[in-house]
Amino acid sequence: MTNWKVILNIAKTHLLTKIKQTSTAALGVTFGIGSYITLVCFMTGLNAMLDDLILNQTPHIHVYNEIEPSKQQPVSLFDDVNSSFNVVHSIKPKLSQKKIHNALPIIDFLEGNKNVRGALPQVKTQIFYVAGSIEIGGNLTGINAVEETKLFNMSDYIVEGSAEALEQTDNGILLGIGIAKKMSLKVGDRVQVSPINGGIFPLKIVGFYQSGIADLDAIQSFTSIKTIQRILGKANNYITDINIKLFDIEQAPSLAKMIEQQFKLKAIDIKTANAQFETGTSIRNLITYAVSITLLIVAGFGIYNILNMLIYEKMNDIAILKATGFSGKDVQLIFMSQAMIIGFVGGILGLLIGFGLASLIDTIPFQTEALPTVETYPINMNPLFFIIGFSFAMLSTFLAGYLPSKKARKIDPVKIIRGQ
Repeated sequence: MTNWKVILNIAKTHLLTKIKQTSTAALGVTFGIGSYITLVCFMTGLNAMLDDLILNQTPHIHVYNEIEPSKQQPVSLFDDVNSSFNVVHSIKPKLSQKKIHNALPIIDFLEGNKNVRGALPQVKTQIFYVAGSIEIGGNLTGINAVEETKLFNMSDYIVEGSAEALEQTDNGILLGIGIAKKMSLKVGDRVQVSPINGGIFPLKIVGFYQSGIADLDAIQSFTSIKTIQRILGKANNYITDINIKLFDIEQAPSLAKMIEQQFKLKAIDIKTANAQFETGTSIRNLITYAVSITLLIVAGFGIYNILNMLIYEKMNDIAILKATGFSGKDVQLIFMSQAMIIGFVGGILGLLIGFGLASLIDTIPFQTEALPTVETYPINMNPLFFIIGFSFAMLSTFLAGYLPSKKARKIDPVKIIRGQ
């Protein structure tokens, strides 16, 4: 029967008598795991920030009524009239409306789907922003501001004012930050907007919107749905777009196809709209995990080399232990115990160092106009990374201790003593 108390005491004595070598081995584990934790927390945090920059502002499915050319063109009637002389002039595209017919019942139907987290109506139109002699072309979108904040984190992109202020203010507007700079406007000022069908409507600025995409911020603004319907002179059921948020983004392509077939509308899912972005995200994640795994493997080889040398330097101790009655199995367990102790201590210290460095990075200021709400470098403190790091520390020290200790188990003490 194995006497674990004696084995652990001998292992502890070996580690403490060679404290310099023990510290070197433990630090190899510590810095390997610490580097892994720091890198993976920072890189995944950075990737998540870049993903959110695009995906938070993009609905999982965008539904709208696409105006297409008439399928039956005058030239297609040529065979019917080729024997006579006909003149076709003043050809015009088919007259159709941008609005979605029966939009409100469609929204109710979509929200009843178990995969749909929310379906929000929007009204989009092109306008001119007018302030004194300055006129700027742009887009005005009517939204339900409070619901947009809940589903699409719109508040993250409001640098001044709030979504609630837009909801509560009659004839209010959330102005794009680029427009505000060009027109030297501030919160509380009034800006006039003119739709393409004519008329001038004054709106009160209740806040500024900054998406991080300069070209978009120079043309885009938001108001309430009722306000934009009033500007366009449309009824309360006038809706041009529906933005859908799902519980599972993977369901977007199939649900988009169902919407197109059932309602004869154009439905663009997020994977189709952001195919290139998805590819970039996959490559960034691949690079992150490849570098992280490489760090762990390099650390594992370092641990193996240190423990291997440690055992070779203790050949005399192995001979003495076997000469005094310890079996090969006992000797192996002693060195395995040393390896596991080094792995445990080094792993814990590595997690602490990694956590400390990641927390330090999280406090470093990171300010850019493209990301107005991000104040420090992004860090992803996922507990899974710490579990993986500690598990690898224990696994690598186990393997690094097992192979050399297996050699120690087979050593003949007589040959060692004769060699001395």
